[in-house]
Amino acid sequence: MHMDIVDLRQFYATQLGVFAQKSIGQALAAVWRPLSDERLVGLGFTTPYLDQFRPDSERTLALMPARQGAVHWPFGEPCATALVFDEDLPLPDSSVDRMLLVHALEHCENASETLTEIWRVLAPGGRLVIVVPNRRGVWARVEQTPFGSGRPYTGGQLARLLREHMFTPTAWSDALHNPPSQNKFLLRAAPALERLGRRFAPAFAGVVVVEATKQLYQGLPVRQRQSRRIFIPALAPQTASRNIKKLRKPD
Repeated sequence: MHMDIVDLRQFYATQLGVFAQKSIGQALAAVWRPLSDERLVGLGFTTPYLDQFRPDSERTLALMPARQGAVHWPFGEPCATALVFDEDLPLPDSSVDRMLLVHALEHCENASETLTEIWRVLAPGGRLVIVVPNRRGVWARVEQTPFGSGRPYTGGQLARLLREHMFTPTAWSDALHNPPSQNKFLLRAAPALERLGRRFAPAFAGVVVVEATKQLYQGLPVRQRQSRRIFIPALAPQTASRNIKKLRKPD
């Protein structure tokens, strides 16, 4: 199950959604290394976060998966969004400096194909930043938020998946340590709970944030070759036996 564009917009319009945007934005800032005049592309529902980094980029595009739907963005400006299939992005090879995934990887029909396609469009040394629900966190178990749908990941699972597709994880962060509740008391205490969670229980955060760099070359393990020949043990060489028979005189 996944949320469509209407559900996502409604969530980010709530007080809990505003807090989630702020918390994840702080986690992104912790791993985001600014690059001047970079080409930035968001995949998934990234518009609440692209505005944070858009001023530093040469151009910014928001690609929204077909199963999710798309909206006009940015507001009051020419549209910079497109409806796409995440395993077949309408971008040339090595055309993007940085890509941000939010509400994307956990909903992919085939995460392997999506990461392979992202590797194709990223420039050499390009960076991929992913936000996914944490399998150990409470947010992945509550379906009332977008982080409770799709496939959650642990940090270890995400690292293995990235390495298998020629990405090297370089920085980690986390966010959403408060309970996923609209309760006013919990929302007022959310900043304090966030600070405590990041310090004492980062493994149980609501989302995992990772930055990874595109690898240009990948080392492949050498498989030990098995011989196809079949060796039959013998007491004496066959050639020697034949020679003995030839030298033996008939009676």
